[in-house]
Amino acid sequence: MAQPKVVSRDAFIAARKKFLVKEKKFTRLRDEMAAERRRLPRMLVDKDYVFDGPKGKETLADLFEGRTQLIVYHFMFPPEWEAGCPGCSHWADSFDGSIVHINHRDVTMIAASRAPYKKIAAYKKRMGWRFKWMSSGGSDFNYDFQASFRPEEVKKKRAFFNYEWQDPWMTDREGASVFFKDNKGRIFLTYSTHARGIDAMCVDYQWLDLTAKGRDEGGRGQYWMRRHDEYKD
Repeated sequence: MAQPKVVSRDAFIAARKKFLVKEKKFTRLRDEMAAERRRLPRMLVDKDYVFDGPKGKETLADLFEGRTQLIVYHFMFPPEWEAGCPGCSHWADSFDGSIVHINHRDVTMIAASRAPYKKIAAYKKRMGWRFKWMSSGGSDFNYDFQASFRPEEVKKKRAFFNYEWQDPWMTDREGASVFFKDNKGRIFLTYSTHARGIDAMCVDYQWLDLTAKGRDEGGRGQYWMRRHDEYKD
């Protein structure tokens, strides 16, 4: 890959200001997209889902914890695994400390996985995280919200994931689902995103994108990610 030119301070500032015009345009477009996202139609959730967690059994309605909005991060951790996905663990490092601030904007945020709660609790303790993490393994929640897939779907390489029929690659995938509860107690799905749709929520990706080498993944994606207690230096 060709290296950028080395220039004078004035030339650097001129180039930076030119690029700043594009950055500001992107920022305004992002604001417009966020506003349009909030205007998307909502889907009534009329199915009962029960989760298992630190307080025992809780319904989807319970998980709002008195707030009107709920974000669920679909953490890849199927029942047969002994630890959560390294990539999802990377994302969890990003949102763990943010939830206290999110809570003060009338939003509850949790993670959900199909693994039994005992495994989830042990892994959460190992990682030192504080966020609420529920087991959804006793319900169809993950399947209904494009986060888990039946063995036959994986075998056939065809499942509805990220709003299209495609190969899901494995039984569990990453994503986020966002819900709203109105004053009548009705719950609506307002938004969901999967695959690279969650990139923007990874804090260190955003910092890396500012650097000279960027994410430096060589087209291989997240091959370099480790759980934060597994890096060797």
